[in-house]
Amino acid sequence: MSIAARPHTASSTRGMVRVPGGTFLMGSADFYPEERPVHPVAVDGFLIDPHPVTVTEFRRFVKATGYVSVAERELDPADYPGADPAALVPGALVFRMTAGPVDLDDWRQWWAYVPGAGWRRPLGPGSTLDGKELHPVTQVSYEDAAAYAAWAGKELPTEAEWEYAARGGLDAAVFPWGDTFTVKGRRMANTWHGSFPWRYLPAGGGKGRRAPGTTPVRTYPPNGYGLFDMAGNVWEWTCDHFTTRHPDPAPRACCAPRNPRVDRPDEAGTERFPRRVTKGGSHLCAPDYCLRYRPAARQGQSEDTASCHLGFRCVRR
Repeated sequence: MSIAARPHTASSTRGMVRVPGGTFLMGSADFYPEERPVHPVAVDGFLIDPHPVTVTEFRRFVKATGYVSVAERELDPADYPGADPAALVPGALVFRMTAGPVDLDDWRQWWAYVPGAGWRRPLGPGSTLDGKELHPVTQVSYEDAAAYAAWAGKELPTEAEWEYAARGGLDAAVFPWGDTFTVKGRRMANTWHGSFPWRYLPAGGGKGRRAPGTTPVRTYPPNGYGLFDMAGNVWEWTCDHFTTRHPDPAPRACCAPRNPRVDRPDEAGTERFPRRVTKGGSHLCAPDYCLRYRPAARQGQSEDTASCHLGFRCVRR
């Protein structure tokens, strides 16, 4: 029996937040090219998880179903032509701070594929989830997120639903809470402070090269809809395929697309693992490298990607 065929028996809407339907301006003309053009979109009301799925919640799913995540499975050499077969072992991407300033055009200087890394050991062998039960689960691929959602009787949000919810009723604002990054000097999200990727300044001060990481959900204030971590902490999967730009606006204001969904990627047929849209930015987003902890920001991730800064939340329509 498939995971989708045996949903969780408890009330799957418990604790979810109702987001009212409405029309908003999706995208931004002020930051990265893939966020353009700004265009009106209408969405129906829906329920959404108040925060990313936590370690505790994902662990409950795995215990109930015996699910094995993508990062824990053996790799098929046919999926990675030209790769050294000896390197095709289960694992995932892990961030490593560099010793000093580096060329920001080469992400391989701070990301490494680590054998043995997975949702139970997000930073690789020797790492644990002790004390992180209320942190967002990470190292989950698109398939993992979709499997959890099906078990819970939910779905992954569309990009439009996610962005609309993230705005919290503040249409066209830069951040989920307004247009300034801090409010009365207070940090509003778990993002990178310092010089990426070698110098991190934790909230509350401190010295040295302390590494960044996830924080418990609900650590930072919610947005206007009562949703936590809609900026920073972890990137979140959506069900939409990634396209390099938004569609052009409808020629008439009355014709805003309703509940849009992107069912095929730009690169259809050219990649073994298509890319899906991820939203929200993460604790590794820095203004000097990746100012994407904003509702309009978007990024494409290969469906097989699992990393230490990537999680998800679910919706119920």
